[in-house]
Amino acid sequence: MSDLGEDEKTGSYSIYFAEGEALAKQKQFQKAIESFTKALEFQPEDRPCLVERSKCHLQLGDTAAALADAEVSLKEDKAYHRGLYQKAETMYAMGDFEYALVFYHRGDKIRPDIKAFKLGIQKAQEAINNSIGSPAACKLDKTGDLSFFQQQDMIGKKRGKRRAKAAAATQQKAVGERKPVASDRAVKDILGELYVDREYLSNLIKDPGLVVSGGDRSLYTTVDEALGYLDARTEFWRQQKPMYARKRERELKKYRPAPTRPRSKGVPRPTGGAGVDHTKYVLKALEDIDSAMSGGEAESGLEKAQQLMKTVEEMSTTDLPNKREFIASIHSCMGNAYLEMGEAQLALEQHLSDLQITEALDHADATTSRALDNIGRSYCVLGDFQMATDYFQRKLPLLKTPEETTWLYHELGRCRMELQDYPAARDLGEKSLAAAREAQDQMWQLNASVLVAQAESKLGQLAGALQSFERSLELARLLEDTESQSVIKRALEEINSRIVDEIKPDGDTPGN
Repeated sequence: MSDLGEDEKTGSYSIYFAEGEALAKQKQFQKAIESFTKALEFQPEDRPCLVERSKCHLQLGDTAAALADAEVSLKEDKAYHRGLYQKAETMYAMGDFEYALVFYHRGDKIRPDIKAFKLGIQKAQEAINNSIGSPAACKLDKTGDLSFFQQQDMIGKKRGKRRAKAAAATQQKAVGERKPVASDRAVKDILGELYVDREYLSNLIKDPGLVVSGGDRSLYTTVDEALGYLDARTEFWRQQKPMYARKRERELKKYRPAPTRPRSKGVPRPTGGAGVDHTKYVLKALEDIDSAMSGGEAESGLEKAQQLMKTVEEMSTTDLPNKREFIASIHSCMGNAYLEMGEAQLALEQHLSDLQITEALDHADATTSRALDNIGRSYCVLGDFQMATDYFQRKLPLLKTPEETTWLYHELGRCRMELQDYPAARDLGEKSLAAAREAQDQMWQLNASVLVAQAESKLGQLAGALQSFERSLELARLLEDTESQSVIKRALEEINSRIVDEIKPDGDTPGN
């Protein structure tokens, strides 16, 4: 392979990759794997190829090989969304629903425009819920509330003491001692609003009148089944705490000794050896913040970031050699949290602080790029599209991947549209489309194609707009994006109407 020139390698790779795609579409997955493997000989660790081969392994039921390819595709870029989705799909197929949910959430955070991640979150959550059964299995005689139980409770209390004692003895024998599955506080945290129902049912089932009321045990059995379900739910979530939460707690125990003096809640000060231990502590704290943000808990993420900032600022550079880099990262976390909370101005201030620090660091292109990206987004939310454009353009020389390129050109194009610079918007849309094709990302091809069509429409280039919208509609159909299809169809109707109006003779009006 080394004797081949770069052009020959690229050509051979493209041939085998295209062959693999065609075979996969024909459901000849084993042959497709062979083609993708040959393609990887010319471009080792090529991410799109690894993802496609992973899909084929998954179709053949080889989850180990599928997971291995997905993980290699994430080796250089942990935020590669196609790799994240494929890893999540593989974990789901393996039955590791909680791990799958983590990666679906991570992908959705990076690419919220991709509906597949949201669908993945939904199906993973449903799979977790199904693993402990459904409340529907407990068929109560009344819906809406527990008034029926309360009525029976009152009837039972009016029974004679002798019958009550006999019933109590029978009931105690049948039930035995129902032991709590966890501490009272833990049960409250796990069941939430259902805790009140469990408390009522627990008291109700101990009442002797429940058994003797009505002369049968059907109501008692129903209550017992309902309690069994709630206890099973509690025990499941107590034992099956999300994997990432358990891992993070184990790690934090290593770097969270007792504080040397009273501190704010949630801001433990790490102690121990200089440098390494403190660095690990901060990295784990940043992971904790990221988990909160990924779970949609922006306020919690912000609070954790503010607490971590106080801790890091009190450390010396001897304790934390990369202190400035960490402070910049915390500013970025706080800015993202503020942006999620709708506080764009506060977000901007944090991201500007991030940029000020990272620009002063050596070899900090990635973090500088991050800050420029976030500043541009903040200005877009604030409606200052010229400032957003200025910062996005500063990011252009720092682009590394086709995925980054397609996103940035699209954002620049949207800014130029808002500023009514339609020629520039069209050109930027074309650049975004070219990068999306290189990345083989159909969703971003759709976004870029719509941008081009809108710009052409504003420029009066109706034939071009018609072609671009038709291309967009085809992509929306491939992605099964019904909402986009509806919007694009309306745009096509408008373009066709304008074309018809332009070719009508002067003075011709509908109905003449």
